[in-house]
Amino acid sequence: MYARDFALIATPIGMVRLRGDKERLDAITIEPDVQPEVAGAGALAEGAAQISAYFARRLMVFDLPLRPLASPRGMAMRDAMVAIGFGQTRSYGALARSIGSGARAIGQACARNSLPIVVPCHRVTNADGSLGAYSAGDGPVTKRWLLDHEQGRLI
Repeated sequence: MYARDFALIATPIGMVRLRGDKERLDAITIEPDVQPEVAGAGALAEGAAQISAYFARRLMVFDLPLRPLASPRGMAMRDAMVAIGFGQTRSYGALARSIGSGARAIGQACARNSLPIVVPCHRVTNADGSLGAYSAGDGPVTKRWLLDHEQGRLI
């Protein structure tokens, strides 16, 4: 197995590292206290460009080749998260009902999401509108920042 390539970009929520190869993205992590580096080509370079455009509020929908998930159910949950529009939210329960699943399964899919921001699990909230958990960056603080960014509260 060959080593995967990466791209690392500075964003308002910390350094964002994209891993994958020229064909697709495999993972995105938000890393504290990391110095920026330039690397990557193909899908990684395009992913870095699109994430930079997202933080500049010039991009609201990502169009990137992503690592396929192992199961059709996992793909359905990912697709449901991706379908939540920029600046919008859906509760774990509402998202689950829309695909015939359970809220707990959606929560687990969000927790295992290896592509935060691009697969916008930050847009999934509790039924009462409170944030709920977030497994990337600084957790709920990062989730709140991303939602505020999308909803224009940081301008």
